[in-house]
Amino acid sequence: MKRDIAITVQPADAHARAPATAPQRIWGEDVRRILCIRLDNLGDVLMTTPAMHALKHAYPGRHLTLLASGSGAHAARFIDDIDDVIEYDAPWVKHDKPVDARTDLAMCERLASLGFDAAVIFTVYSQNPLPAAMFCHLANIPRRLAHCRENPYGLLTDWVAEREPQHGTRHEVERQLALVASVGALADDTRMRFALRTDDEASLGQKLAARGIDLHAPFFVLHPGATAASRRYPPERFTEAARVLAGRTGWPVLVTGSSSEAALCETVSAGDARIVDLAGALGLGELAALIDRARVLISNNSGPVHIASALGTPVVDLYALTNPQHMPWQTPHRVLYRDVPCRWCYRSVCPEGHHMCLAGVSVDEVVDAALAMLDARTEHRPAHLTLP
Repeated sequence: MKRDIAITVQPADAHARAPATAPQRIWGEDVRRILCIRLDNLGDVLMTTPAMHALKHAYPGRHLTLLASGSGAHAARFIDDIDDVIEYDAPWVKHDKPVDARTDLAMCERLASLGFDAAVIFTVYSQNPLPAAMFCHLANIPRRLAHCRENPYGLLTDWVAEREPQHGTRHEVERQLALVASVGALADDTRMRFALRTDDEASLGQKLAARGIDLHAPFFVLHPGATAASRRYPPERFTEAARVLAGRTGWPVLVTGSSSEAALCETVSAGDARIVDLAGALGLGELAALIDRARVLISNNSGPVHIASALGTPVVDLYALTNPQHMPWQTPHRVLYRDVPCRWCYRSVCPEGHHMCLAGVSVDEVVDAALAMLDARTEHRPAHLTLP
């Protein structure tokens, strides 16, 4: 069965048959303070960085503020196009925080006080932009842009008719670039962005040295976690793949995860000295520095894959068929999955109970893909910014 998925981009004539879009106006020099709204996860923020870069540099002197969830806000300090960040857990986005209307009203007042000239609402096609549009309307932000499936009337001043998935799907990066292009923010550089920091690399080196690992020697990074159960490859297969890779190359395999994933990472490392458990040990900047140094990242489709895409690190992506739009971007990669009739389910838990889109991928396929990626690292590395 096939292993790679083609993202379908429909030609212009197909788009012409889609519902009409409100007439667009170019956002010119008078649009200086822009609120970028991206309220889902870290990876979604990273996939939006090419669009934010285009928006920032369309005219000199633009100032971007990112309104983001906790994980998205954490990424903002590594994105040099973002000038300010506001953390907000919106009630129309999935999270575990308590919902309190007073918090939402206070946030609306805060946004109103900041004098934004415009807001761009970034969403995947399954998300409804109208709650955020209403929020921006109540905050008196005069220009409001988003993809929208239905006529938003006064809630959006600039909008692009939602054509996905009926008229084909695009990678998330392409989707957001098209959105900002509609108001004149054209991209001449479509790379994802993540700025490494020298202090993170230094602290990472110290942490690895304490575990007997040389930051400058070859190693694999393996990330077995994901926010949704439907996107997790079986941990025992990660263990087996790590053992085979360590045995064939003599290189360590470094297992990453948050402190909440400690049990998972311990299961994957399985007491093998060649498989080093780093669960909860690294901050986001240190994780990025580790991925930057890795010969290959082997991961479920989650935030580390998108960090690797920004840094040019080769990726073996265990890709559950929940969403076609979030594959690695502009970095050497192998996407592994087993095709199933229930693909593109958008579910956090496998609705069929068999999880075959990932369970059908063998350990041998993972190992072979990782070894095949070893020669890709030096050939495709982009230049990326390292900050002090």
